[in-house]
Amino acid sequence: MSDFWKKIKSLFQDSEESSPSQPVVHEIIERSEAEKMAYEKWKTTLSAKRMLDWLNNQYAAYLSPTAQTDDAVAFLNTPSAKGFVVHFHQTEYRKAEILHLFDLLREKVLEMNYNSYVSDVRTFNRPQWVESVQRHYMKPSLNFYKKEAEKFNQGYGNIKIELEFRNDKVYNLRFSATTYQDQNFTKADEFKELMGMVLR
Repeated sequence: MSDFWKKIKSLFQDSEESSPSQPVVHEIIERSEAEKMAYEKWKTTLSAKRMLDWLNNQYAAYLSPTAQTDDAVAFLNTPSAKGFVVHFHQTEYRKAEILHLFDLLREKVLEMNYNSYVSDVRTFNRPQWVESVQRHYMKPSLNFYKKEAEKFNQGYGNIKIELEFRNDKVYNLRFSATTYQDQNFTKADEFKELMGMVLR
């Protein structure tokens, strides 16, 4: 068998055996100049405001003892992790708008004394579809260290934003803050405050 066909066979085999931990494609997210320009323009539009307002309203409904959230959104609340997931496959939002929201959430977190740890995309096979997950993962800046308390101020915890595609169609957007339950860290800041900052 020629080297060329060995490479082709290997590529198909890698694709079939791929998984979230062993993706067939793993790349750093890089936006083109055109995408960056479209994003900057989108941030000033009514569409951007409507998306943030909708998420704000859903979070307010979640906090209310009587209101009910849309089926397209769910909230996570455990001692160590809090967040939300938007089932965008159940909405009318366009792919470009959702990608912009994904990047906007990252931008807002970075404005809160956070550093970007990684922004990447992983692609792998599922039995019924090809799945791609774009991810922004951020951690509090090192200057969160409190010398006098000899503890790390963890802020809102480590923040992860994931955008899931199935066969190149947007499926879910997940936003989560994971905190440390550890004596080396101060108590995490309130998730409600974080939501107020990223959805303003």
